[in-house]
Amino acid sequence: MLEIKTNEMDAAAKILVIGVGGAGNNAVNRMVDENIVGVEFIGINTDKQALQLCKAGQLVQIGEKLTKGLGAGAKPEVGAKAAEENQEDLAELMKGADMVFVTCGMGGGTGTGAAPVIAGIAKEMGILTVGVVTKPFRFEAKQRMNNALQGIENLKANVDTLIVIPNDKLLEIVDRRTSMPEALKKADEVLQQGVQGITDLINLPGLINLDFADIQTVMKDKGIAHIGIGEGHGDDKAIDAVKQAITSPLLETTIEGATDIIINISGDIGLIEANEAATYVEELAGESANIIFGAMYDDSTPDTAKITVIATGLEEVASAGQGASYAKKADKPGFSGASSSSFRSGASKAHPVQPSFAPRKETPTGNTIQIPSFLQKK
Repeated sequence: MLEIKTNEMDAAAKILVIGVGGAGNNAVNRMVDENIVGVEFIGINTDKQALQLCKAGQLVQIGEKLTKGLGAGAKPEVGAKAAEENQEDLAELMKGADMVFVTCGMGGGTGTGAAPVIAGIAKEMGILTVGVVTKPFRFEAKQRMNNALQGIENLKANVDTLIVIPNDKLLEIVDRRTSMPEALKKADEVLQQGVQGITDLINLPGLINLDFADIQTVMKDKGIAHIGIGEGHGDDKAIDAVKQAITSPLLETTIEGATDIIINISGDIGLIEANEAATYVEELAGESANIIFGAMYDDSTPDTAKITVIATGLEEVASAGQGASYAKKADKPGFSGASSSSFRSGASKAHPVQPSFAPRKETPTGNTIQIPSFLQKK
């Protein structure tokens, strides 16, 4: 079913991008360097020294009492406990947000453990919550992969939609001359494209306009997601652009089997070209998919089409080439997900699922480090 939206543009939604742990902080840094507008950036870490290198507008040290600012030691249970230590402060930090992206690298301590807790707080507050995470390379330690798979499970239970980027996919698109920073930057481009695509959908007026309500319709409680942006030129620009958008080389997803899809076309495009792109998406997704279409005309770049595709409801889609879904659990998880009570008494919404953690074998030592003043309780 193809639905045409013609709503008036809403006031700009408040969108937060929260980078958790070392990899999450690095992803935020790269987005800040790219001058992404229309969003607010927050860096969160247990490691005080590493956090100071983050370029986000707001920096938050969590677990000060637990870790003394020395990091989570690659222990997800410590990362989870650190976020729980500051959950009320984190809730205050996200107050008023309409949408939150939580990004991290799965497999370590802070991101793997804290990201599900932070996302759960946001989702319980009624904020549209999207997780964007990377999965370790296969050559990394088995325990790190086990931690990552369990962390993905925990995060999936606490977000509306989840995008998983396997680092192994980087090996398919780089050559021997590509440096490590350049390669990892390509993984962060998936997050960047998703954030940029959504902010453009919400904030830029169109001939066929999309608004934040459309984003909510497609992304609220929809599980595994695919987000892509494509650009085409020449006679076949619309088809070329949509093919790029739905076949991101860094994702294991396609739009086949999606329950809900947004397709937004912008650039110097004609009606026939727009119809070709929309029809291509509909044929791939199937007639039962709910497709919302938007269009923005922009002749500032002649003979160019840019297309954003957001597809959700891919819960049962198997990982390409791996024969297993994203949701597959680790054989020996480092920590497990378990239901817990709400951090706010009397909350009427579903409680977030927070990871349980094993008792720590050792307690970091060091001088007391104060929580940033803007997070201290008054």
